Amino acid sequence: MGLDLVHNIALLVALANADTALETGAGNVIQVSWVCIWILAYPALVPSAPHKTLIASLAAAIMDPLVIQVMVLIQHGTWAPPIIWLFFMSSYICAFLAVLPAKIVIGLRHKVERARELGSYRLVERIGKGGMGEVWRAQHHLLARPAAVKIIRTDSLGTSDSSTTRSALRRFEREAQATALLRSPHTVQVFDFGLGRDDTFYYVMELLDGLDLQTLVRRFGPLPAARVRHILMHACHSLLDAHSAGLIHQDVKPANLFVCRMGQDCDFVKVLDFGLVKASGSALGLDSIATGGVVAAGTPAFMAPEQIMGDGAADHRLDIYALGCVAYWLLTGELIFDAGSEMEMLLQHVQKEPVPPSQRTELPVPTELETIVLRCLAKDPADRPQDAGELARVLAACDLPDAWGDEQARGWWDLHLPGGGEGTGEGVGEGGSEGRRGGEDAA
Repeated sequence: MGLDLVHNIALLVALANADTALETGAGNVIQVSWVCIWILAYPALVPSAPHKTLIASLAAAIMDPLVIQVMVLIQHGTWAPPIIWLFFMSSYICAFLAVLPAKIVIGLRHKVERARELGSYRLVERIGKGGMGEVWRAQHHLLARPAAVKIIRTDSLGTSDSSTTRSALRRFEREAQATALLRSPHTVQVFDFGLGRDDTFYYVMELLDGLDLQTLVRRFGPLPAARVRHILMHACHSLLDAHSAGLIHQDVKPANLFVCRMGQDCDFVKVLDFGLVKASGSALGLDSIATGGVVAAGTPAFMAPEQIMGDGAADHRLDIYALGCVAYWLLTGELIFDAGSEMEMLLQHVQKEPVPPSQRTELPVPTELETIVLRCLAKDPADRPQDAGELARVLAACDLPDAWGDEQARGWWDLHLPGGGEGTGEGVGEGGSEGRRGGEDAA
């Protein structure tokens, strides 16, 4: 395609030059053709290997004398003197000079490609960006498997303090390690992690096809009770695995729960973003990276009272409370406490009893399911289901009038998202969104 382009344009220029040259007699003197400009511009417009550029440029350079020869033959029945080929020496010189910009352009392109490589993965397309993190769709160099790469650059941490930067990177590394420890199919899989050439920390996870629960409810409205139970039970599977490993998520919320297609399964839930993960009784850390370098301990709308109060005895049951908040959102499309400020919202989580979800939605909320949700939202952790396994059992035993299984899930996806969802792997930052990802508050 590049050769055809340079030849065609050079031919058009040569035809115009030849017509003028034959009329004025300028074809008998040394020429600086307009083809020279095209030859020198070609490497920047159509980057190619230097040897290919040289061949294409030489082919373009001979267009002027070649066209003149043909036109003289047509008009006079004889060939022009061979010396006509020497009159366009400037074009041949430009053809050799074009090799230099070709080498520069190719070198710059290789640098850009190397800059878009992290470990064994090539970054293809950015699918999300937050305050200090990004998520990219990536391709393994050897495998056909696509992936999502979550990255954080040190210059995005908002601090020049090297010790703070190192601490932030260690927290980010712990997030990757903590997620990689987990084996539940309902936890996003981590394939790899490492440090790039420019001190970019990254980890590679599975690329998901779907959307997060926050987006799901905002787009399609509150969900039926049977579907809510289905989602909660999948989330319980992931959290039970984490809790059994001594890990507490600490940031369970709709943006960090992702529904997707997994093979033939629809509405398959993945728990994302273990960026605030806490190891019970160890030094894994309570905090995480947040926008602007501020350390956060969770999302106010989904924080348990003991988490807000900084109770040192807080344990995995704070994730049960947060999952109750998620259930409330799924059933009603509303936050439990819609306060004017974050501080007021935190105080209401500590002091105020929630309005039953059945009173805030027109959809039917079975009494038995509502009771379970309100149990999860108990201020005292002892009054909640004591672990994700217990919560899954009471949900399974809940008698609901409608069913939500493979047939219903597949029907919904075929109707509403026949071409797939919008998601991929992880949230990336406050207020962010990802084209093919899950969640909007990561890193």
